[in-house]
Amino acid sequence: MPTLDFSKPLYALAPLAGFTDLPFRSVVKKFGADFTVSEMISSNALAFKSKKTFKMLEKNVLENPYSIQIAGSDLEVIRQAVELINERDGVDIIDLNCGCPAPKVVNNLQGSSLLTDLPRMSQTINTIKKYSNKEYTSVKMRLGFDSKNHVEIAKLCEDSGADYIAVHGRTKAGKYKAAVDYDAIKEIVEAVKIPVLANGDIDSPQKAKWVLEHTGAAGIMVGRAAVGRPWMFQLMKNYMNGIGSAEVSSALVQEVVLEHFDQMIAHYGDHGAIIFRKHLHTYSKAGYEGASKFRDLVNRIENVSEMRAVTEVFFGQEYAY
Repeated sequence: MPTLDFSKPLYALAPLAGFTDLPFRSVVKKFGADFTVSEMISSNALAFKSKKTFKMLEKNVLENPYSIQIAGSDLEVIRQAVELINERDGVDIIDLNCGCPAPKVVNNLQGSSLLTDLPRMSQTINTIKKYSNKEYTSVKMRLGFDSKNHVEIAKLCEDSGADYIAVHGRTKAGKYKAAVDYDAIKEIVEAVKIPVLANGDIDSPQKAKWVLEHTGAAGIMVGRAAVGRPWMFQLMKNYMNGIGSAEVSSALVQEVVLEHFDQMIAHYGDHGAIIFRKHLHTYSKAGYEGASKFRDLVNRIENVSEMRAVTEVFFGQEYAY
């Protein structure tokens, strides 16, 4: 039986550099994300066997299925990266990033710049498919680079061996600010035979339901909306099935934040407390009294025990979600 069940809508965590590391994915997985994706991994760093990069490949035992996303376009380097991933158990999907708009990625014919060289993009997908021993090869794409040619790109992914695609409904030029074109995602769904996951500004249970119904997509991929709200997946599934409310209790939030904090320390050591500051900033934006002062306070704390203590007290209060 296939690992991914496309017979019902799938809810996946999108890769976000600097956020969707192992500790965050572990928390999200507990709230019903059907599968998770690593942060974007440089195929060059992987091929050079960087210790830091190998650590980024690690997964939680709950992460099943698990996807590793790689970026690159040098076919020999891609092959080497794939063969290193092949050696790792518990990986079900190798995903090619064709969407990242960051200049340092784009300038090296990686990420969304592959959309400017479709023959090379096709060869890259085909190389992953050819050498991977994992169940699925997938692509995360945008609608185009400067302008939309989304159907052409999606068909190329399908013809090159992708088993499914995730579509961010903006061009590279649109970065993360332009309006998401859900009509374009719908056009892709109608043009290809492989499953399509919709991505981009899906930030509430109501929006998730609308996007699934409007586009006909096989599922959705949620990124930024889950940062600070990892329970979003459970809320979306409940709403889609007509059960539960769109509320979470203050006690649950406190429990999640502290578990996330503990996972960060376990994964990164004491430095995890400093990395966790950005998460405390987003968690605290849910309507807590004194949130601004709390953010200023944690920005100055480096001691693990002290940070955990003030976090427990702050999230022990009632809030307006």
